[in-house]
Amino acid sequence: MSVRIAQEPPRQEGVIRLLDLSDAYAGALYPAESNHLVDLSSLEEPSVSFLVARHDGAIVGCCALVEAGDGTAEIKRMFVDPQARGLRIASGLMNALEAIAREKRLTAVRLETGIYQPEAIALYRKYGYRDIDPFGAYLPDPLSLFMEKRLG
Repeated sequence: MSVRIAQEPPRQEGVIRLLDLSDAYAGALYPAESNHLVDLSSLEEPSVSFLVARHDGAIVGCCALVEAGDGTAEIKRMFVDPQARGLRIASGLMNALEAIAREKRLTAVRLETGIYQPEAIALYRKYGYRDIDPFGAYLPDPLSLFMEKRLG
């Protein structure tokens, strides 16, 4: 069983399937105003590094590192196919996106996640992300958790 993580274009069938699964998952947990999902065309912007995880060739995970233009970036659209959980796909994606962030000499990586996603929160804490106030265009939301990791 081999897992490969690489930068790939988001506009491909396997990724679109994952984004649809992610939308449905978030929609089942949170009201629309608390979902801060970006669409496919946003993931194709030049400021975005899009990562795809493949297991034996099949797309099983994805995430985007979206540069803010101020030396920081935000993690968006981190999702692993439920059928592939337990294969450490999310850890592989985190390692790859942090490597890109360091290569780009970013000072911090931020994210917004929902309070009803304990697995995601645990993953980010394991990687050293700490709670922060809302950033960028985000407004305070009792269903959102904002996190940041400073890069040295």
